[in-house]
Amino acid sequence: MKTASLKEIKTELASVHPARLAELCLKMVKYKKENKELLTYLLFDSYDEKAYIQSVISEMDEMFKEVNRSNSYHAKKGIRKILGIANKQVKYSGSKQTEVEILIHFCKKLRKSGIVMPLNSALGNIYVRQVQKIKKSLATLHEDLQFDYSEEVRLL
Repeated sequence: MKTASLKEIKTELASVHPARLAELCLKMVKYKKENKELLTYLLFDSYDEKAYIQSVISEMDEMFKEVNRSNSYHAKKGIRKILGIANKQVKYSGSKQTEVEILIHFCKKLRKSGIVMPLNSALGNIYVRQVQKIKKSLATLHEDLQFDYSEEVRLL
């Protein structure tokens, strides 16, 4: 089966009856958890970005409490899981400001977690890559926002 292009899908969706469109959305959501999460964000969370950021941050805080610190392998695995979820939430939003806020919080929590992160270890590399990602996203924001976040990034 050949997959239709985005343009073809857009034109077809424009001609679909709203009841049929809702039916198609529900069918699509049924098959993949990520689709359901994205639709949940679009329907319930996209109108209040600050509340969405706070919910993601509180979820990350809970996950950081549950990280197994008994050895570096388990700690690294837990940190990667948290980062994967954070990146997925950032992708749903699509906002660079949301990305910056969530990743700054991630880096702060990682530093305060008590997990030893030598610069050449995998955890140290994760941290460094996230700081670089924050700086790259920060450069695309408005100058006022850049100024607001620059002090927090400098402290990282």
